[in-house]
Amino acid sequence: MGQCRVFPGLRTLHQWVVHAPSGFAPLSVLFENRYTMKKIAAVALLTLGAVLAGCSKQEPAAPAATPAPAAVTKIVVGLDDNFPPMGFRNEKNELIGFDIDMAKEAAKRLGLEVEFKPIDWSAKEAELSGKRVDALWNGLTITEERKQNILFTAPYMENHQIIVVAANSAIKTKADLAGKVVGAQEGSSAVDAIKKDEAVFKSFKDIKTFGDNVTALMDLTTGRLDAVVVDEVVGRYYVAKKPDVYAVLDDHFGTEDYGVGLRKDDTDLHGKLDKALADMKADGVAAKIAEQWFGKNIIK
Repeated sequence: MGQCRVFPGLRTLHQWVVHAPSGFAPLSVLFENRYTMKKIAAVALLTLGAVLAGCSKQEPAAPAATPAPAAVTKIVVGLDDNFPPMGFRNEKNELIGFDIDMAKEAAKRLGLEVEFKPIDWSAKEAELSGKRVDALWNGLTITEERKQNILFTAPYMENHQIIVVAANSAIKTKADLAGKVVGAQEGSSAVDAIKKDEAVFKSFKDIKTFGDNVTALMDLTTGRLDAVVVDEVVGRYYVAKKPDVYAVLDDHFGTEDYGVGLRKDDTDLHGKLDKALADMKADGVAAKIAEQWFGKNIIK
């Protein structure tokens, strides 16, 4: 808006009345009646006020543009780093495993850097919602309860909750677990699977939970536990390494699917990751990774 033009030097109504601008007669000369003068002065004052108020108005500022969200360049994967063969450390303390290789391949296809961050697996949902990690990718079982807080990709693998006992154990079926002490990893789907089989669960003498499956299997070896319920991929990995120490029962606590867990509002990454996993299945790369770790294609 242009500047308001008022008569310079006439800052008060008194000046206007007594000293008119050049070319104008003073109002006091034109009006000698005091009453008339008061009315004219009031009108002049209101008019001048309106002019000055109009001059002070400014155009409203345009709303600031919302900045575009920063492009995602890295994904932080939360995992239990003592969960072979899905994710664990080798002799050089390097993170390796089936899920590690799957995540690296998917990130490469998405043009993203991937960082692996070991977390307390029993607090995995808090780590995800607190944005300390972007994904949970470590043999994460898809359950209806978890779906309330986690956005899952399509399943990429099928799993069972198997029962591992000592090689010389008299336990041969789930029914034989009555009166026994059973172990499982804290916060794992093994605990959920056991509790779903209510009759068997109630028959236990006790159920003990551990920070990781390795510790639970050690307690089985020493006799502090009678059985361990564990993800099949993990249980069979250890049984294959020590077939004279462990045995796997034919009975199990159900079939489940593994998926990658994301935040509920992270729909963009979810769509991209789902496509990357589908492409990895279609072109055979996922099958090759599975064969390297399990000796066969277990991709769903």
